Amino acid sequence: MRVLTVIGNRPQFVKAAAVSQRLRERADEVLVHTGQHYDDTLSRVFFDELELPRPEHQLDAGGGGNTSQTARMLAALEPLIARERPDVVLVYGDTNSTLAGAIAGAQARVPVAHVEAGMRSYDRAMPEELNRVLTDHASTLLLCSAPAAAQTLESEQVAGEVVVVGDVMVDVFELLAPRADAAILERLGVEAGGYVLATAHRAGNVDDPQRLLALVSLLERMPGPVVLPLHPRTRARLDEAGLLRELERRLRITPPLGYLEFMGLLVNARRVLTDSGGVQKEAYLAAVPCVTLRGTTEWRETVDAGWNELVDLDVRAARAALEREPPALHPRLYGDGRAGERVVEALLRMSG
Repeated sequence: MRVLTVIGNRPQFVKAAAVSQRLRERADEVLVHTGQHYDDTLSRVFFDELELPRPEHQLDAGGGGNTSQTARMLAALEPLIARERPDVVLVYGDTNSTLAGAIAGAQARVPVAHVEAGMRSYDRAMPEELNRVLTDHASTLLLCSAPAAAQTLESEQVAGEVVVVGDVMVDVFELLAPRADAAILERLGVEAGGYVLATAHRAGNVDDPQRLLALVSLLERMPGPVVLPLHPRTRARLDEAGLLRELERRLRITPPLGYLEFMGLLVNARRVLTDSGGVQKEAYLAAVPCVTLRGTTEWRETVDAGWNELVDLDVRAARAALEREPPALHPRLYGDGRAGERVVEALLRMSG
């Protein structure tokens, strides 16, 4: 069996790390990096730390708006799929790379397998939500993190086969969290349990000037030390708006971090403040209460369990959420850490 895997950003590198090595033991994999995250600290370092195989193809299709970026990826993937002749195209998550891989595969009449299928925030203003929905309806095999996602797909009457495999990020977290690099705390002058870890990069928060201003105001008014690893996209928007220097004076800002350094900050944080879907889930896995700077989330189970609170950009709500005590119970929502194995088994079943 020949599998063409399309990835392009940090969360996808993490997810693929749970699958690629296992897959290569039993099938041929061709790894394609679209270049969606073209910053070195958001790309190469993850391949090194996660021991992810080096990509056979690098498309360098990053930058630009969603439409132009997806178009460049499609233009590059069409001849690549024709040349590589895979039996299946494998995609992860909800990015432009995910959608481009799914459309290119489906249009070439190659079966598409989607890891993390069925997630919904029900906010179509988010590009990621549109990517999820379209990818799911273009896919032949839909691999779900939790039963609720499978129920969503069944209610939407998707054409493909739906399989609950668990969450591949659990596999990676359980393997690498013990290796989390806590030395970064000393470098930043913070103590375990004594700071808030923040991340912000969603287009809806950083590309709109008014929401960007509201985001900065919120971050500046949070209690205690706030550590902010700064995504290149967010840094550029802050710099353009003349907001970066003031934020640098008030927060502990770092460049983008590798997986192990970021995990070092996350597992030792008092609380996590984020607009990232992946970080919401990583916070849950680390049993660190999360405050989400969005009005909706695809990880609804974390909210229902009481470990995640949606506050959008409401300062008062965010401050209150940061002080709320976490629940006594922390249910295992996303499987047993063997999702990667189940993904490989489901892919091999496709070949008969």
